[in-house]
Amino acid sequence: MPAPRAPDPIRDPSPEAASTRPVRLPHPGRGASRRRRAEILRVDHAGEYAAVHIYRAQRAVFEGRPGKETIAADMGEMQAQEAVHLARFEALLTAERVRPTVMTPLWRLAALGLGAGTALLGEKAAHACTEAVESVIEEHYADQIAELSDRDPELAAELTKFRDEELAHHDHAVDHGSRDAPGYGLLSAVIKAGCRAAIKVSERV
Repeated sequence: MPAPRAPDPIRDPSPEAASTRPVRLPHPGRGASRRRRAEILRVDHAGEYAAVHIYRAQRAVFEGRPGKETIAADMGEMQAQEAVHLARFEALLTAERVRPTVMTPLWRLAALGLGAGTALLGEKAAHACTEAVESVIEEHYADQIAELSDRDPELAAELTKFRDEELAHHDHAVDHGSRDAPGYGLLSAVIKAGCRAAIKVSERV
């Protein structure tokens, strides 16, 4: 009689729960850990690069418009925080001689378009974009933290800090009406699907 299947893990945003999520193991063979670390650094650099440009575009739309000072400042603050994350991954790529994804120019254009487009739809749509993007990013970081916690605790600790900051952005967006955006369900689903596809591509090329 076959053994019963283990239940599917339930998503939990707490760091302690990250270890219950299914994670990718290093590729087998010589140099596997180094290749996997390069994938992690490359994809995380791409994600933070895109986040910086999303917030930059959103801030640019809201800046200078009457009554939009608060959201412009919020987007500027989140952009600055993402820029810190980006600078760290740029330093790691340089130190470890890992090339960034060749998709960087495309991700820049996509991020600027997404940021500007959602901001032009209004504040709630801009917040819906933040919620969708950050939910995928924090989930992605949670998987990496679980994968790296034993073999690379130093990087796992940095990713934990970054994840906490992404969760703060997510929660800020929810608190400011992201789920009241017009067409929220469709908008969120499309953005999340795009983010997940970009992650898969950026790991490889």
